[in-house]
Amino acid sequence: MTNQPHDQDAGQSRRDFLKTSGVAAGAALTTALLPSGGAHAAGSDTIKVGLIGCGGRGTGAATDVLRAAKNVHIVALGDAFSDRLSSCRRHLTELANDEQVKRLDNKVDVPEGRCYVGLDAYKKVIDSGVNYVILATPPGFRPLHLQAAVAAGKNVFTEKPVGVDGTGIRKVLAVYEEANKKGLAIGAGTQRRHQVGYIETMKHIHDGAIGDLVGGRGYWMQGILWFRPRTQGMSDLQWQMRNWYNFVWLCGDHIVEQHVHNIDVINWGFRTHPVRAVGMGYRTRTDPNYGHIYDFFAIDYEFPHGIHTLSMCRQINGCENNVSEALVGTKGMCQVNAHTINGKRVVSRLKDRQATNPYVQEHTDLIESIRSGKPNNELKNVAESTLTAIMGRMSAYTGQAVTWDQALNTREDLMPEKLDWDMKLPIPPVAQPGKTPLI
Repeated sequence: MTNQPHDQDAGQSRRDFLKTSGVAAGAALTTALLPSGGAHAAGSDTIKVGLIGCGGRGTGAATDVLRAAKNVHIVALGDAFSDRLSSCRRHLTELANDEQVKRLDNKVDVPEGRCYVGLDAYKKVIDSGVNYVILATPPGFRPLHLQAAVAAGKNVFTEKPVGVDGTGIRKVLAVYEEANKKGLAIGAGTQRRHQVGYIETMKHIHDGAIGDLVGGRGYWMQGILWFRPRTQGMSDLQWQMRNWYNFVWLCGDHIVEQHVHNIDVINWGFRTHPVRAVGMGYRTRTDPNYGHIYDFFAIDYEFPHGIHTLSMCRQINGCENNVSEALVGTKGMCQVNAHTINGKRVVSRLKDRQATNPYVQEHTDLIESIRSGKPNNELKNVAESTLTAIMGRMSAYTGQAVTWDQALNTREDLMPEKLDWDMKLPIPPVAQPGKTPLI
């Protein structure tokens, strides 16, 4: 199982897009900063990592954590599919010989007895003696896995998004509170919040550089991503989990799975979430391999005090690409992804810090918080950004205005009550605005 569309060829296409898109280049190539005390999180306590979800994103997250801090040991792997686990294990075993990994005294120690395959693999990883769990399965599983990890007293790094419906987000917000009570750290895969250009730009915004915010816009527009064709002998569940990006119960649609990054930046700028959404979207693709997700969404989000922002995401080939975020205030405009305010580049005030990869930095920050005894908990922020995206999807699918309370308290629960490899799992119909009911 994987989380973000980084699964082998699919993941490579997304990373290549980020590297080559002119609009997104600033966000993709600008790096975050490490703590001034050194290149990696300090401390001698061993971080024993268990990875749940061994696809491309999970393998990437495990790679990143091995470069993030000293004395990190990957000791357990779990996935629904044996081939994904085996591929990840091979990669990490080879990575253990990397000079940087060895210099940090980090290790990969995953014997057969700590490799777990199946729908219950997450339970076995959590119970394997780890103290740092990486959750990188498809987002539909995130609430269940977060509940299990925190109930067992584990620190967690979770990929985004953290759910696919309001029912799941209610569970995640309860997990946030439980983690706080237990003093557990939870980091989230919203790496822009650990990237120096974004951090510095947001400091200027929150210090009043463009005055009071009066609007904003966030875009993620690119071509179609990927699908996994159904092969002979695959059950409904096997195919949909292999092809997870194209099924709403697993990914939440691309407004939730991918565009949540831009939505999170806008919420970060406003320091709150919207109260209402009115949106549109539709599907033009006809290939059933693409499940039942939409091709595009355009959402008007209303923030407190009647302030509106525009959110657009699109996956259609042959169109202009644009991955960006902007905020407008009473004193000017900030192109957040380019780190400019009124056309001028934001200058970092953190002169004594060394730059590194934000995908690594998010683990560095989390581990440092654990070792310092002041655990970070980012779960509420990412949960609210995820629900913001879900609220937009609900509006586009139904053609109705949707409030925050409606999205949070919905009866919609997309995760099947019980999963079995041989269960019947027909493809749901494509949502029809004006016909699909608001639940």
